[in-house]
Amino acid sequence: MEIDNYILFWVCVIGLCLGSFYNVVILRSLSGESIVFPPSKCPKCGEKLYFWHNIPVLSYILLRGKCYFCHDKISIQYPIIELATMLVFAYTYIKFGISIYSVFVLLWVSLLIIMTVTDIKEKLVDCNLAIIAAVSAIIYHVIDSGISGVVNALLGLIVGVVVLEVIARVGGLIFQKPRAMGEADTYVAGALGAIAGFYNILNVLVYGFIFAMLFVIPVYWFNRYKNNDKMSCIFMLLFAIAAVTYKTMFQEIWMLGIVVITGVVLIHYVLKSINEEHKLSYIPYVPALSAGALYYLFSM
Repeated sequence: MEIDNYILFWVCVIGLCLGSFYNVVILRSLSGESIVFPPSKCPKCGEKLYFWHNIPVLSYILLRGKCYFCHDKISIQYPIIELATMLVFAYTYIKFGISIYSVFVLLWVSLLIIMTVTDIKEKLVDCNLAIIAAVSAIIYHVIDSGISGVVNALLGLIVGVVVLEVIARVGGLIFQKPRAMGEADTYVAGALGAIAGFYNILNVLVYGFIFAMLFVIPVYWFNRYKNNDKMSCIFMLLFAIAAVTYKTMFQEIWMLGIVVITGVVLIHYVLKSINEEHKLSYIPYVPALSAGALYYLFSM
């Protein structure tokens, strides 16, 4: 037991340190700078930071959330990402122990964290990170299952790409635009397909859609209710009931089909109403896909 606690402690330390590094990757991937040079600096005044300015979480507390030089506020993103990474690393070790699978899960989670934050902050996602996730997933399946694992990963990748592309193109037809979702969403869905495999990717996408709806439904449903849009409200309720039933009672393919059908119809009414009101706004979908992937990875 003592050795487990010792390892867990260092896993948490590594998670904090890597979380600090991921903040650098996020910031510099958006600014176009190298993640190696120059050394860490204040994004506002440009002053080079001292080593004790880079201690995860603790530096933020000691500096009271302000730059040591210009006293400009430091984004709360920094300690949040550091703590979130630490918690995910710790839970991965607790859940899977020391194993090859744990190493790959930590890699996938790290990539998802970076892509999620850049999507939220600037509506940008580095598709190269999704490609890395997909390639690493194929490598894992080779190690785990050989040729059959590769086939499973590639089929999952194809399904993920096709499903997101269909949604993007159909939504684009409704909006009279090339596509209703960013290309990066398709890359991420493909990567998740490679990770989850052919037999699980639809579950991951459904989880992602459910998490997306958790963000969107409360506000949207209230607006639809005020505008007396009964069909949207009805299908929101039907989708919620179907999703909960599938997860808690009937985890069968026919029930999953009902979830998908009600979800697609719901998307149709959501896109239609937004198009009619001419208030199309960008909603980051990578965070929802990431949440769905995390739920899948840690519920296995």
